[in-house]
Amino acid sequence: MDLRKLKKLIDLVEDSGIAELEITEGEEKVRICRVNRTTQATVTTTPQAAPTQAISKETIAETPSAPAAGEVTPPAEPEGHVVKAPMVGTFYRSAAPGAKPFVEVGQRVNQGDTVCIIEAMKLLNEIEADCSGMVKEILAENGQAVEYGEPLFVIG
Repeated sequence: MDLRKLKKLIDLVEDSGIAELEITEGEEKVRICRVNRTTQATVTTTPQAAPTQAISKETIAETPSAPAAGEVTPPAEPEGHVVKAPMVGTFYRSAAPGAKPFVEVGQRVNQGDTVCIIEAMKLLNEIEADCSGMVKEILAENGQAVEYGEPLFVIG
């Protein structure tokens, strides 16, 4: 099943208020269970002849903060180009545990350079810089679960 479909299904479960959704498409079976809005949603994909594979996505509960009367605080936007996660998975800064990270803050990167790896469904996907510049910020932690569209790097 396509990762984009899985992302849409996860979003539907989160937005709808249902606790569980199970879909069978051909030989693939997907079951999405929402434990609690503030903990995590788990997606399990089960092909007929293969072992069960799971993707988990952590959702962070946001508590709204009321600004003082007459005071408006705009959200902090990073200055520069933001490289976002193209898929749901686990973020890795290097090719192997203990190996040198692909990029560091202050390092110059060119468009097409590998900046990280996102592991999704046991597949390692190299993520490339989509512009050239200096790495200003690394917004994700090594081994952290990331969502589709989540900011990973700021390049300026």
